[in-house]
Amino acid sequence: MPRKFLNAATLALAMLVSACSLLPDQIDETKDWSAGRLYSEAQSEIAAGNYDNAIRTLEKLESRYPFGTYAQQAQMDTAYVYFRQGEQAQALAAVERFIKLHPNHPHVDYIYYLRGLINFNDKLSLFNFLSRQDPTERDPKAAREAFDSFKQLTDRFPDSKYSPDARDRMRYLVNAMSAYEVHVANYYYRRGAYLAAANRAQLSVKNYPETPAVEEALFVMARSYDALGLDALRDDAERVLKMNYPNSVYFRGGKPKTGSWWNLF
Repeated sequence: MPRKFLNAATLALAMLVSACSLLPDQIDETKDWSAGRLYSEAQSEIAAGNYDNAIRTLEKLESRYPFGTYAQQAQMDTAYVYFRQGEQAQALAAVERFIKLHPNHPHVDYIYYLRGLINFNDKLSLFNFLSRQDPTERDPKAAREAFDSFKQLTDRFPDSKYSPDARDRMRYLVNAMSAYEVHVANYYYRRGAYLAAANRAQLSVKNYPETPAVEEALFVMARSYDALGLDALRDDAERVLKMNYPNSVYFRGGKPKTGSWWNLF
């Protein structure tokens, strides 16, 4: 084949490849859409559960119209969509970014609430005491972070429409963290680590004094001190237990009924 024809064919092929590479941009039907239309499309995708499409549309909206109400709403919705997808790290990153960029936004209370929900969403893996996983293997860090987020919301925005639910979840989390300490204390007691058991139960009494788990925590402390031969501390724990729970089933050698507080949500 003559060289000039070969060069022409090569040039034509290169142009074809280049044209193909531009094709996705050429067929992007959203390229001339307004911010309002992009936002409406993203909302439709969210409502349909098409979260990947929603994220892509929200990203286009923010990149093309980076200023104004629609961009701010896109940032909020991006955090929500990642939350709905179960993408905790990305959801938290989006939340923190929004708070940093818009600390005085009129709906920043919602973002604080969402941050709490993102961490709270791990509650089943953290506090499902009926699972086969040993409770000492669970890290309650997410629960504490959720509590802190909800507390920031209720402290900064006590009249927010999200605050009542946040307070309910805070009560749940306090109860859960208290019960967590008692479960760990029982774990140590069963293995003969009586001092560790007493100390862990004491954390529940000290840090969460008004929670249902305190009754059992005092009982664990009493029997742990008894096993250690620390009679004075045992008697003191029993005295506090009897004073606060005079009808406790532990005085009759029983166990309390399984509470339903952890099924609140």
